[in-house]
Amino acid sequence: MNKLWILVGVLGISVCIKNNNQTSRVNKLPYYRKATFTPTWLEEQPTADFHQIPDFSLVNQEGKTITKNTLTDKISVGDFFFTSCPGICLKMTTNMALIQDKFIDDDGVLLLSHSLTPDYDSVSVLKQYAEAKGVNSKRWYLLTGERAMIYDLGRNQYFIEEDLGLAKDPDDFIHTENFVLLDVNQHIRGIYNGLNKAAISQLMADITTLKKNKTQ
Repeated sequence: MNKLWILVGVLGISVCIKNNNQTSRVNKLPYYRKATFTPTWLEEQPTADFHQIPDFSLVNQEGKTITKNTLTDKISVGDFFFTSCPGICLKMTTNMALIQDKFIDDDGVLLLSHSLTPDYDSVSVLKQYAEAKGVNSKRWYLLTGERAMIYDLGRNQYFIEEDLGLAKDPDDFIHTENFVLLDVNQHIRGIYNGLNKAAISQLMADITTLKKNKTQ
């Protein structure tokens, strides 16, 4: 089953429309630990073995090294793109910019766009792309680095792909519109269609929910 439909089923009982703004009825969001994106509702913090994004080391458009420590105490949104993409990446970038603008004055929210063509997307290429797309380098990091690390993050940590159960060769290309929401402890708290404005509105509402209860 498509993981986005799983999430829609969950959100269907937890969201409402009020004054044309999408809001969350729940006080806290579920956790996700597997690629199936089956929600897990917890009353307390997950145990140490609960899935979270592991340590990594990548470089952003300013040439700054970004690691898991950079995400400490930050709510973050991750996606995977490439600057030469003529299709969905342009719309994803436009919609990620909406999130940036919503939280532009909030240093507790960070956006992470991982390049799927890191051999081409050098720091200088990412810098040029960022300037063309209005990316604020303090709020939104465009990341490059070792291809193996980026693809491991996408497939095995963010669970970004939708074709569950299909065997993947490490050289197989990733191409997905999904955005993933992480809490301050790098636990996955939601997945959203990055091409869909309603999903983006829900994502922003869910960030607000996490901000109200950062420890859960």
